[in-house]
Amino acid sequence: MLRLLPVQILLALVNTVNNLVSSYFATNYVGIDAMSAVGLYGPVSMLITSIATMLAGGCAIICGKYLGQNERDKLQKVFSLDLAASTLVAILFTVLAVCLPLFDLTGIFTRDPAVRPIFNRYLLGQAIGMIPLVLGNQLPAFLSMENKGRRTMTASLVYIAINLVLDYVFVQILRLEEFGLALASSLGLWVFLAIQAHYFLSGKSMFRLSMRKIAWSSTGEIVKVGFPGAASNIFQTVRGLIVNNLLEIFVGSIGLSAFAAANNLMGIFWAIPGGMLAVSRLMISISVGEEDRQSLCDVMRVMFRRYLPMMLVIDIGIIALAGPLSSIFFRDTSSAVYAMMASGLRILPLCMPLSIIMMHFACYGQASGKQAYVIILALLDGVVCVAGFSFLLIGKLGINGVYIANVLNGVVTTIYIIGYAWYRKKAFPRNMEQLMVIPDEFGVPEEDRIDLTVTTVEEVVKVAENVQRFCLDRGIDKRRAYLAGLAMEEMAGNVVEHGFTKDSKKHSVDIRVAHKDSGVILRIRDDCVPFDPEERVTAEPGDDVTKNIGIRMIYSIMKDITYQNLVGLNVLTIRI
Repeated sequence: MLRLLPVQILLALVNTVNNLVSSYFATNYVGIDAMSAVGLYGPVSMLITSIATMLAGGCAIICGKYLGQNERDKLQKVFSLDLAASTLVAILFTVLAVCLPLFDLTGIFTRDPAVRPIFNRYLLGQAIGMIPLVLGNQLPAFLSMENKGRRTMTASLVYIAINLVLDYVFVQILRLEEFGLALASSLGLWVFLAIQAHYFLSGKSMFRLSMRKIAWSSTGEIVKVGFPGAASNIFQTVRGLIVNNLLEIFVGSIGLSAFAAANNLMGIFWAIPGGMLAVSRLMISISVGEEDRQSLCDVMRVMFRRYLPMMLVIDIGIIALAGPLSSIFFRDTSSAVYAMMASGLRILPLCMPLSIIMMHFACYGQASGKQAYVIILALLDGVVCVAGFSFLLIGKLGINGVYIANVLNGVVTTIYIIGYAWYRKKAFPRNMEQLMVIPDEFGVPEEDRIDLTVTTVEEVVKVAENVQRFCLDRGIDKRRAYLAGLAMEEMAGNVVEHGFTKDSKKHSVDIRVAHKDSGVILRIRDDCVPFDPEERVTAEPGDDVTKNIGIRMIYSIMKDITYQNLVGLNVLTIRI
């Protein structure tokens, strides 16, 4: 999870950096009204991202399950459907983004006569980049599944650089003002998409677009699985419209500018929880596909033990630097807009750790089919809490009421997560499985499985004996118990002997043996270079007939062996 995290954070940063750069050029080189336009576009961007997230999230979870089940043909059908549906959605949004400003139909966003024409021009520029925005958000999950996350990282860095350069050219040199801000972002998104798409067009990828394999009948399943995860963003679109109106009424356009600037700067730091969630989503979907109770709980443990402390340290830094960070956008430190933004940077970080908890439990609920649970969480987080508390507090506390509402939102969603587990289990949750409310019938109970780790050749024989003893203790006949130990010894030993020596990194082999439905499932997972043992079985031995004899023996005895490379891990599953 920690290895995958940097790439996913960088991906989450892409649109955030774009907004941040746009905010900087808007406040420093165009005007505060242009910053208001950027803020007004926030709910529109959130809606588009919500639809893209729904498709990408639903498809990634379904494909993760198919990967866990080794269903390759179904992978291709869902992948092709995702890209086709995303293209149609992107075209629809492009048409709307062109028609609304051309016919001056943007009154639903603002009634300010000075801001509205600026917003119209900004929206036209954004329309050019809506197709790559939607499609570009679909590919990273598949690149991560193929262990090609570096391509996403490259695309992200190139996009950030292009956006920065084009902003300077269009705003500073060509004086295109707000239209130039949006155009720079749109052109950068096309490059971002092209770099990612090149891998899938090269013929090297496991996922390939095929118009003949588009499973249109699976559209409902993708929407059903993906909607709960995207519901929060959809509700946040509504929340954004409500909060913008409250700010316009109670604080004025200056409040809109301060709130937009604070949110866009905070977006840089929100990319960290976003990256954390993207990594966890991959792990959760694969674990659900494998019915792996232990790994599901481990994902949440990493979130609590690693992610939350990381986020708390970052939050302390943001709060301490609230003043200097605000001066990047508003150089006059005596102005009201500067004070409003600085106040936001001292309050908003407090909601981030609680939001990480909410997002992870929503993701787990989404993957495990708890639709009502996820939608209630999304409704609380997206509309009810923030908009409701903002409505109650803004009259007395001004813009600070909106900031505090975000923190109270995190408190309420955390209480809901604990309360739901308490209600379902009829007792206060005392461990991770109880807090997650994992069904009793899911996967293999702890007493029917063992988890072992091998790091040396000497440990292999000892672990093989443990595997054999585990099988005998559960009533497995001697022949299958012996085969389980033999398979573990040969296959894990091969990884230790050959895989560990391919580089200078420290490696381990994680072994799981499960007794399920009167059978034995042996899973061997390692983090060495990709290696499919079946290729050694089909290869000619040459003059040395003993070459790969252990692997060939296991494949000749066992009838059900599958290999996959999931998120950079070799996974060999043997059913006995």
